[in-house]
Amino acid sequence: MVAVEQGLARNTVEAYSRDLSQLADFLLSKRVCAWRAVEPVHIRAYLTHLRTQGLSPRTVARRVVTLRRLYRFLETEGQVSASPLPSLHLTPGPRKLPQALSGDDLRRLLAQPDATTPLGSRDQAMLELMYGAGLRVSELVSLQTQQIDFQGNYLTVKGKGSKVRAVPFGKWAREKLFDYTSQARRRLLKGRASPFLFAGRSGKPLTRQAFWKLIRRYALAAGIEKKVTPHTLRHSFATHLLEGGADLRSVQSMLGHADISTTQIYTHVTGARLKEVHRQFHPRESGKK
Repeated sequence: MVAVEQGLARNTVEAYSRDLSQLADFLLSKRVCAWRAVEPVHIRAYLTHLRTQGLSPRTVARRVVTLRRLYRFLETEGQVSASPLPSLHLTPGPRKLPQALSGDDLRRLLAQPDATTPLGSRDQAMLELMYGAGLRVSELVSLQTQQIDFQGNYLTVKGKGSKVRAVPFGKWAREKLFDYTSQARRRLLKGRASPFLFAGRSGKPLTRQAFWKLIRRYALAAGIEKKVTPHTLRHSFATHLLEGGADLRSVQSMLGHADISTTQIYTHVTGARLKEVHRQFHPRESGKK
């Protein structure tokens, strides 16, 4: 239902599957063998079990979302007469502020790939495009060649929930992307056909895990001590746009957020940056005369 009718992303469907498998294992260990036999006391015991495993309040709250979806489905299908969850009210806890790279760190990171080699050209194009367009890693590695428009300098991206959006990219990303697609990609594939923009030598798309390792390796080579992940570039994209004066709605559209409250977290990041600037440079705070 969530995959076919609601069109949720594969990663989301897989996350729901893991959540429900763990719930089923717990219930079976309590000798509860049917969904209609589940009672509120079982659900509360399950949530207590999750907390004893050290899961964060946000993760536990996400598991409850999975449970609510499951029981709405079971009621619709006539498998249960009532949900055992209606009295549950959980707060997800504070969100962690996303980490953004400084301008200097970004320049060093983006300069690491050796663009004279096919793999280096591909990697540099991926890094530039991820920062230049604020893509999710799943969106980046699944890009196909027909999704690029060099005339208008934008990508047609299929994001979460199969929602399609147009995302612009700038001159730096365009330059590296054009160099890669016009020359290095053919050398990398060696005559193999592949619809995927960022393919390996086999023609298959680069995996999310492979790109995670790739970006970590380049970050270490650049001397960046903080943990750098693919999402760090997406965070940097959003943070730097807002710091430069972009409006929240435009950033929301480019990131593909369904709810603007998800984008608003970046206003807290820029606010924290302003406080740091104030503390560092205001004469009454910094001790400067």
